[in-house]
Amino acid sequence: MTDLEKALADIDAIKNQLARGAEFRGYGPATVALTGLLAFAAAILQAAYLDNPAEQTGAFIAIWFAAAGIGALLIAAEAVTRSRRLHSALADEMIYAALAQFLPACVAGGLLAVVLTRFALETVWMLPGLWQILFSLGIFASCHLLPKALFAAGVWYLVCGLVGIAIAATGHWVLSPWVMGVPFGVGQLIFAAILYRTLGASDAQV
Repeated sequence: MTDLEKALADIDAIKNQLARGAEFRGYGPATVALTGLLAFAAAILQAAYLDNPAEQTGAFIAIWFAAAGIGALLIAAEAVTRSRRLHSALADEMIYAALAQFLPACVAGGLLAVVLTRFALETVWMLPGLWQILFSLGIFASCHLLPKALFAAGVWYLVCGLVGIAIAATGHWVLSPWVMGVPFGVGQLIFAAILYRTLGASDAQV
């Protein structure tokens, strides 16, 4: 390794270290709130078209995969543009650090749905609660990069997931649109409100 290569490697290491220790400001409150409204819209869509979601698991998963995919694309697109403006030279490292913390929980949620529907269909009733628990773990893992108050959003999702599993275990509200729509809708609005309060109005509108 030449001196130049070593110097460049040292610079990359320093940038990565700075990115891991800095607060990620790529999530915009308005877009996060929009994903909450998207969750409510998905719940309304499910309520209108799925009379018996416990017997229509494929359609149930398709609706919520679509809502999650659209929400993820909206947040990712804004995260990239905001990071370019707010984090400047550290933008790429900050985006990677945020992705590395949250993506595993999202991938696990998607794979879990595939495995349960393929090999353990009788346990699919647990999916809403498990998705919410995994989402909470993603938030907890990201807390060192985000405003500390967002820990409350993680607690919300964790509690909702556990309560959702407990309720569904009794045979009530199995794959109910509201057991998905309310936790994710309210949770994302809580997330957005905390971002708005901690970032400040001027930064939130960037």
